Amino acid sequence: MSIWGIIIGVMLSSFVIQQVLSAKFNRYKKTPLSSGMTGADVARRMLAEHGIFDVEIRRGSGFLTDYFDPSRKVVMLSPEVYDGRSIASAAVAAHECGHAVQHAEGYAPLKLRSALVPAVNFANMTVQWVLLAGILVMNVFPALLWAGIGLFALTTLFSFVTLPVEINASGRAIRWLDDSGIADDSTLPKAKDALRWAAYTYVVAAIGSLSTLIYYISIANNRR
Repeated sequence: MSIWGIIIGVMLSSFVIQQVLSAKFNRYKKTPLSSGMTGADVARRMLAEHGIFDVEIRRGSGFLTDYFDPSRKVVMLSPEVYDGRSIASAAVAAHECGHAVQHAEGYAPLKLRSALVPAVNFANMTVQWVLLAGILVMNVFPALLWAGIGLFALTTLFSFVTLPVEINASGRAIRWLDDSGIADDSTLPKAKDALRWAAYTYVVAAIGSLSTLIYYISIANNRR
């Protein structure tokens, strides 16, 4: 298969996974928790049970826009997660708090990802312009294209470093939901399913980034 075939396949896979993830969240948000706890309640309890009292739980905006910001020590939960009383809301909230636990424990992959953030932010702002300029002048100044490839390689590295961080956070969430009794035999499989599909989005993103990186490298090599 050509590199373009792989890239198109990744794009289609990403679209399908996003659609499936949204459908599963919408399905599992109809499965209530027996405790009646909201996602925000679940988040606060998980943090407290891990001895974390300096992380704030905030209500954000958008759909599945949940994240943990280690620099501000804030867990942002989308409205449906923050206010939701379902196994879907609990799974997402516990996952984001899993990142807070990682941060508190000094989880190495999270520390590496956090250290890469400033450089990756710079790369994201400049890489497309550098690559475009590099392709336009690659026969005159090939080093510019390679500089762009280096910037893109940094974002690819970030994508792969993110994988163990996300998978580990989901594992922590599932174990805690089970141990705490918030999820039972009927709801725990649904939490696992939702978080598994969320993890697929990061896997596809990493593969897509690597495929695109290989494509740019092939352009640079073909100029010879």
